[in-house]
Amino acid sequence: MEDLMMFFNRTRQLLSVRILYSCIIMSDEEPVDQKKYFEELCKPKCVRAWLDYQACVKRVQADETGHKHCTGQYFDYWQCVDKCVAPRLFAKLK
Repeated sequence: MEDLMMFFNRTRQLLSVRILYSCIIMSDEEPVDQKKYFEELCKPKCVRAWLDYQACVKRVQADETGHKHCTGQYFDYWQCVDKCVAPRLFAKLK
């Protein structure tokens, strides 16, 4: 779990630099879709939902009937990310 948190924190730091670069340096170029960068920044806040999804994936892999799935956990994870991204993204829209 600590390795996962360190990975997400490092990813967030790197993406912060990329977002700053794309907002300042690349302002004369084509617009860059900021949503994917905000998603990467928000993923560390949704670690619990991600771990729930990963646990479900492990359970489903052991299922031989093919009837089990992790759709609910998958959507819970992305709902968490989207809830974090939305205010940041709409604040950037012109």
